[in-house]
Amino acid sequence: MADNVENVLAKIRPHTSSSLAHQKAPATLLRAIEATFREQNTEPSATAYFAALLTTLDGALQSSRASGPAMGEGDVIPAVLYLLASIAPYVPHPVVRSNLSTIISLTSPLFSALTSHAPPLRSQITFYGAVLLALDRPHLDAQGLRQAFMTILQLTLDPRPKVRKRAAEVVKEVLSAPPLPLAKHPYSERVAEWVKAALAEISGGGLPKFKGKKADTEGSDAAIHLLAFLRPVLPTLPAESLSSVTSSLLLLPRLGNPYLSQSAYSILSDLLTLSLDDPTVDLQSHMSELLKVILSSPPLKSDAALNAAWATVLGDTMLAYHHANADECATHLPKVWKALWGLLESSEPTTRRAAADALSAVGKCFTPAIIKAAVKEKDAAEPKTAIRKIVAQTTAGLDSLAYARAVPEILSVISSLIENLRFRNGARKNTTAAEQLLLPLITKIADLRVQKTFEYKEAADATLGTAMRVLGPEVVLRALPLNLETVDRQAGREPRAFLLPLLAQPHPSPLGHFVSYFVPLTERMFDLQTNAETEGRQSEAKVWSVLVEQIWMGLPGYCWGSADLKQSLTPQFSQLLSQLLYNQPELRPAVLRALRIMVDSNVALASGDADKIAKLPETVRADAISEEEAQANVAFLRTQAESWLAVLFNVFSSAGRDHQGTVGDVISSWIAIADPKEVTQAYHKLVALFKQNIAKAQNVFTQGGNKNQSDTMTVTQDLLLLVLPHLSAEDATNLFELCLTTEVMENRDNGVQKRAYKTLARLLESGKVQIDAAEVFKKLESLVDGLAPAAKKDRFHLLTSLVNLIPPESLHLIPSIIPEAVLGTKEPSEKARNAAFDLIVAMGKKMAAGGVVKRSMVEGMDEDGAGEATATVEEYLTMVAGGLAGATPHMISATVTALSRLVFEFRDSISTQMQSDIFTTLLVFLGSANREIVKSVLGFVKLAIHTMPADLLRPHLKDLVPALLRWSHDHKNHFKAKVRHIFERMIRRFGWEDVYGCAQEEEARKVLLNIKKRKDRAKRKRANAVEDEDEVPTAKPTAGDAFEDVLYGSESEIEDSDDEDAPAQNTSSKRKGKDVGARLRVDDDEPMDLLSGAASRVTTANPGKRKKPGQDAARFKTDEDTGKMVIDEDSEDAAAGAGGDEVAGDAYREALTSVDGFTRGPNGKVKFNKDTKKRRRDTEADEDVEMVDGETAQKTNKKSKKKAEPKFGHEFKAKKAGGDVKKHGIDPYAYMPLSQAAKKQNRGSRIGIAGKR
Repeated sequence: MADNVENVLAKIRPHTSSSLAHQKAPATLLRAIEATFREQNTEPSATAYFAALLTTLDGALQSSRASGPAMGEGDVIPAVLYLLASIAPYVPHPVVRSNLSTIISLTSPLFSALTSHAPPLRSQITFYGAVLLALDRPHLDAQGLRQAFMTILQLTLDPRPKVRKRAAEVVKEVLSAPPLPLAKHPYSERVAEWVKAALAEISGGGLPKFKGKKADTEGSDAAIHLLAFLRPVLPTLPAESLSSVTSSLLLLPRLGNPYLSQSAYSILSDLLTLSLDDPTVDLQSHMSELLKVILSSPPLKSDAALNAAWATVLGDTMLAYHHANADECATHLPKVWKALWGLLESSEPTTRRAAADALSAVGKCFTPAIIKAAVKEKDAAEPKTAIRKIVAQTTAGLDSLAYARAVPEILSVISSLIENLRFRNGARKNTTAAEQLLLPLITKIADLRVQKTFEYKEAADATLGTAMRVLGPEVVLRALPLNLETVDRQAGREPRAFLLPLLAQPHPSPLGHFVSYFVPLTERMFDLQTNAETEGRQSEAKVWSVLVEQIWMGLPGYCWGSADLKQSLTPQFSQLLSQLLYNQPELRPAVLRALRIMVDSNVALASGDADKIAKLPETVRADAISEEEAQANVAFLRTQAESWLAVLFNVFSSAGRDHQGTVGDVISSWIAIADPKEVTQAYHKLVALFKQNIAKAQNVFTQGGNKNQSDTMTVTQDLLLLVLPHLSAEDATNLFELCLTTEVMENRDNGVQKRAYKTLARLLESGKVQIDAAEVFKKLESLVDGLAPAAKKDRFHLLTSLVNLIPPESLHLIPSIIPEAVLGTKEPSEKARNAAFDLIVAMGKKMAAGGVVKRSMVEGMDEDGAGEATATVEEYLTMVAGGLAGATPHMISATVTALSRLVFEFRDSISTQMQSDIFTTLLVFLGSANREIVKSVLGFVKLAIHTMPADLLRPHLKDLVPALLRWSHDHKNHFKAKVRHIFERMIRRFGWEDVYGCAQEEEARKVLLNIKKRKDRAKRKRANAVEDEDEVPTAKPTAGDAFEDVLYGSESEIEDSDDEDAPAQNTSSKRKGKDVGARLRVDDDEPMDLLSGAASRVTTANPGKRKKPGQDAARFKTDEDTGKMVIDEDSEDAAAGAGGDEVAGDAYREALTSVDGFTRGPNGKVKFNKDTKKRRRDTEADEDVEMVDGETAQKTNKKSKKKAEPKFGHEFKAKKAGGDVKKHGIDPYAYMPLSQAAKKQNRGSRIGIAGKR
């Protein structure tokens, strides 16, 4: 808490020199209070500041009793209130409670005087918010406190935005944090009564009165402010008051204010949603009346915003009603559906979307009773039940001209109907209500989908996808055959290949349907593909290949908890899947995914664990098999595990490095359900193969053996990593000893070493291996000489795992690995550096946990230093700091970096004296002549200014500032920019006067003055930009790691100011044209039937952009003699336009491919492209082309040279011959697209004779 107070006050202190009175007064007062503390030897704390401020406030009020309290910007009372508001949240609650009477007597009378002064009034409100949060239940009844709270409540309607916002925030915070053990705050009842009274007054046309700048506020403005306050406060009000609040909200739309009506409906939607989530919110008795009032007051159809809000609140009301009383809610379905359906005729897209969402919500209110009634009369000619009428109305809407523009919304409503009619009336084998009631409608949508003039194909695909997900392919394909084979084509049936991508989603159809329907179909298609390839019809063969691939991509959808798994996964089908894995790489991902889903879904359903089942797709959960069936499936799969593991191991070995991860995931799923004996058997086979390959692998480098031998060994290690979690303790120990041998750990293959270290770390993390830490450390230390650079990251991970297993009495092992870890922080690989930092921190945490360091057992320790030391973080820091005496600058620099990380990580555990000693020691290295050392020390200084207490660093400023200024003019290694950033942080932390006063030379003072001017200029520019554009500048993205953000994040405002001349980009998107909406397509060849089939004739295309025949030809002149069009050569503006397009495309391409390009990683860091020969060659080639183009353009633009540009086909012109024959003075031209020649934005001279660029 002390650090939080210090952080708050540190932002106030620098303003003592501010030219603004309201900033300078609090800073001056704070300095005076702290000076008093120093005189009285008082320790600064939140309580001390609080007491001093109350005393100051009492004295100020006493002195101004005669003339009244002064509330000007530079007066004492506003400054005291500002500091009290800043300090109060950090004052201990008992202190606030004991001084409550003093607080009320001093501050409560100030409300009337503060009414006309907004800034101190906001401070007063904030202060009272902190006080109210610190009180217990008995203190809330204190005299004057309730009155103060009601005053703040009244200010939530204040005409001044900042005052109103702060008052609303305080009320919400107070009501959201009731004193224990109360569930609701005692003041919530008063707030509810005040809200009801205010709503009643507004509904009656009364005007609330206010004191302040505006004597009166219009009723509509007051109502808007009240609703804005009510929205976040609504969940904190007592449940019994919500019904009356709801009734009052329903009266607001009658006032005729559209914004009020929309806000009231929106708040009602929030309230109804709250009633679904919070059982304490009881609106059951009020639902019928609420629905009746909403239905009786529909808005005008011309009011788009209000219609959307009204539809939303109506849908939410039905959901809440269904939750409270489903049967009673079902009786209102027809009239609610009818009221919402009419909104689909609206010309406003927002209204139609809101109506569609509301209709989808109404669909969720179907009860089993009305679904059974609808199914019972499904064959009746005239629909009588509510659901049958809804289906009939929806079907008619697709063909109605009135709903032509609402076809996408109608399709989304049909999707919701399909989902809400999933009801099966008992067992899983029964047909769904959607199949019995909606199958003709689904067929109609599929027929629309195949029409070429139908424009809403994506929406139709979404609806058909829902049908496929709910009904399953077995039902859908029975009604909608695919018609993909040659026989179907010859019969004139329309193919439905668009259904194939929909198969991949989870659905209830059994796996047997895929085996019986799709497997023979793919075999016939494969034969057709083979015949087409044999006869040279490559395009046709490609079509059949794509269709086969799409079908197999649908296999995973059949494997989610299939009920007929035992009957369908026959040896013949399993053999087919194995052959596909071996011989068809393009089909391998689908088969692997199916095998994994087959295991994981059944394991989750068999476990009965709610958390695991919740991770399954909603369709699987809604129509899942029983737990007993899932357990039977798992038992059956366990019998197949051995053979499938053998297949998967072989596939893993043959798959490329990019695809082994997918195969490995499948292996992990299958091995988890395998019998332990089978796992052990597979492990022994892998170990035998690994041992066999170790000896052979030596020949790869010594005798020029086969490199594939080494690849086989790394694949075997990867498989061992997959088997590792399921090994017994005995096998795990044997594997640990095998990997720790010299033959493995010093193998010349980098991959073998990396996997060996990774295996050892995984074994330690599993807890199955009992080791002697000292022996393992000794063994690892002897293997350092043969360590490959690529394996360092995994070695650091292993050492981190080992450190956690060191006994408290064996901490003398830690000093032996400190040098390696410290040097690891300077590794070129980022992952290796991060692993080294993790190791350094892990050792620090181990030392912080306690224990004994036996110095006599530390290698290289003198006899004078022998003995035992208690393990602490400071003792560990002392060990690490020994690297500062290293013989090389590299070691010293790495030690500084390691100390920086440790100081940041353990800043709360290190004593002030230790921090001061570290800072003083490292400050000496700032004067080093070695740049590597100075670079690390600058990073430490930057971190220290951010992390260490200000009081600790302030005495060192006189040494730190001159040392930093020494590097302020050095441009190499970006030292100048680094120093500037450090000074910016120092000025923000310690104030301008303290930093500037430590500069010794005039030249150094100029540097600081320049930094201050640049910073102020950037601040002014940013403030002006915010005022002009009315936008709040966004914060810079962080790298995701706190240490990286502090050490490398500049937070520099000068970076922004460097681009002062850059033009501001307008980020607001403006629509260049008006939305023409939906219209009917006119076809001159066919008469239009306006009574049916309207959906297939709707188009949203802009009629103005449609090209007419001969439109391009009209742009050219024609030769009078021949009648041919004469195409002039490219004009200057065409060349200019082409140049702009090329630059835009080339810039993006170069950013990805050139030597100077870069990419950005997942943590936001920039990674520059490697400087390879290929990239340099490509870059040089591009530069040559650009130079030639530039020289050509330069020569063309010169008026002195009249050389004509090359014409079309010049590259094919003969060098010795006279060229092609001219007729009537016209050159022959090759054929090229006429529209291309007519474009003004073509690429000019870059077009060749064949029309290629």
